Amino acid sequence: MSDSIVIIPTFNEKENIEQIIRAVFSLDKAFHILVIDDSSPDGTAGIVQRLQSDEFGGRLFLEQRKGKLGLGTAYIHGFKWALARSYDYIFEMDADFSHDPNDLPRLYAACSDGGYDVAVGSRYSTGVNVVNWPMGRVLMSYFASKYVRFVTGFNIRDTTAGFVCYRRKVLETIDLDHVKFKGYAFQIEMKYSAHVLGFKIKEVSVIFVNRRLGTSKMNSSIFGEAFFGVINLRWRKIAGKIKPKPQLIAPAP
Repeated sequence: MSDSIVIIPTFNEKENIEQIIRAVFSLDKAFHILVIDDSSPDGTAGIVQRLQSDEFGGRLFLEQRKGKLGLGTAYIHGFKWALARSYDYIFEMDADFSHDPNDLPRLYAACSDGGYDVAVGSRYSTGVNVVNWPMGRVLMSYFASKYVRFVTGFNIRDTTAGFVCYRRKVLETIDLDHVKFKGYAFQIEMKYSAHVLGFKIKEVSVIFVNRRLGTSKMNSSIFGEAFFGVINLRWRKIAGKIKPKPQLIAPAP
């Protein structure tokens, strides 16, 4: 039994899913994988099912959802699934190798050995570590993170990163049912909520490589949600609306 699970949301990732699964399972550190598939018409889920039955039963898990419901809701689904089991470290990772599976043990070590509650695979903590992205997208992503820091005062350089390790207690404390955003802003909201609730966050420098196979799911509406979502997050912080789950609040004496 592993103490760690990697959650991988998928939609039309048949070119990548088998390779990313094998790469994670080849690591010396034992990880389990949960794939959250949003009814990919290209047969992504079927590939996962074959690997489950032929090779990786007990380590590889699949949750299938009806329709393309959004990145944020996929991760919330996966978080709740993992919390219902005994995992102590819960990871977010893309299926397309933009996140290097070899960096998973480094994120794990930052939490398990370094004493941090959240470890972020950061593209910008030591400059700009992005490969094969169009310059316009690099600049948009980089300045999006600067914008988040300016509006919120949150001193994390890569707030939109999707390569993250959470200690179990972080996801138990954040009120997952009240996470508002589904797209790009979801990543900002999760990190900012952890920060507001007093958890320690570590940026671990990684190199982000643009996908080689398959199609990017990024679009302008996702960036629009992030732009206005940051203002909303700041207001919720000022208004005292970012709170731990109600059952974790001790009753008055």
